[in-house]
Amino acid sequence: MSVSIDVSRVPAERYRFAPSPLAELGSAVHLLVEPAHHPAQGGWVSSVSASVEPELLERLIDADFLWRTSRADMLLPAEPGAALADELDAVDALDDETWVSAALLTSSCGTVPLHRELGSPLVDAAARDLARERALARGPRQIGFVDYVLGDPPRARAMIRRLLEDCEAAFFADAWRQLQPRLAADARLKHDVLATSGLRRLVDTVSPAVTVADDGARIVVDKLQDDATAADERGVTFLPSVLGHPHLLVVHAPGWRPVIQYPVAGGAAPASPTSVDVIEQRLHALDNPVRLRLARSLIRGPHTTADLAEAWGMSAPEVSRHLAILKEAGFVTTTRDGRYVVYVFDIVAAARLGRDMVEALLR
Repeated sequence: MSVSIDVSRVPAERYRFAPSPLAELGSAVHLLVEPAHHPAQGGWVSSVSASVEPELLERLIDADFLWRTSRADMLLPAEPGAALADELDAVDALDDETWVSAALLTSSCGTVPLHRELGSPLVDAAARDLARERALARGPRQIGFVDYVLGDPPRARAMIRRLLEDCEAAFFADAWRQLQPRLAADARLKHDVLATSGLRRLVDTVSPAVTVADDGARIVVDKLQDDATAADERGVTFLPSVLGHPHLLVVHAPGWRPVIQYPVAGGAAPASPTSVDVIEQRLHALDNPVRLRLARSLIRGPHTTADLAEAWGMSAPEVSRHLAILKEAGFVTTTRDGRYVVYVFDIVAAARLGRDMVEALLR
């Protein structure tokens, strides 16, 4: 499953790479309301949670429609600003119907399907019923928030802006001062890669979950949706994020310019995220009882094919076939000892499997 962005009309100079304080704040509040998704950021979450007023965290939970299971498209700006206030001003410029749709229904950054045929919940009864149905399934606080937004959009919009400004004052301003140089450096690097090596090489540096189609006219992102959009001459925006790791977000809803927020290595985050295909390959390598027996032998020490064949009563060719699968999956390496090939189990690769799998699933 994937989201496809038609970029056939996008000139090279219209790919934009820039840090966004609003997008990174969106990642920060997602961290605070969904910490289990980000075990590598546990220290940051604990520190912030202990330092801010509990009332602020409660307000974030009340409005979690905007940032828990998906991220409202308006929180990932296609035109990043220098300061959070500038980006909030741009959000304020949206009309009520667009703002309410982004807040309650049409976010393209999650796993729920887009309903392109529906209008804004303010004017479309079917859209309003869908927004309330989703909220009812999540709990009383969520339905309360949805009804508040539907009942008084101007006050709801002002409340959300004030909430984000309070987050900036309470914890995000300090975090942004530390993160912004790293994000800006990564954005410059991506710009240079595009200029010197082209789009295909660029997306290789963004994430293994992002590719360019064979015809070079589409960017394809591995997501839990099958959908497509087209970028016009205004281009595509790439937003680096440290706090968003491991999520890879794609804005592709109707009426929104395509935006990709990608994870940047930081702290305990790996520099090269593992693709879902690689995770599938590793799980397949271990889903066979013969290969598990061979792995149990190898993890205790190096062995030759003959050693393993004798130990498990197998033929050497059969052992070789299973070892080749383990090696291709990255669990086994080889060294040569004279005329013998010795197989060694990579304990680190095995230890990483659980973490890599969780990060790939969350992306």
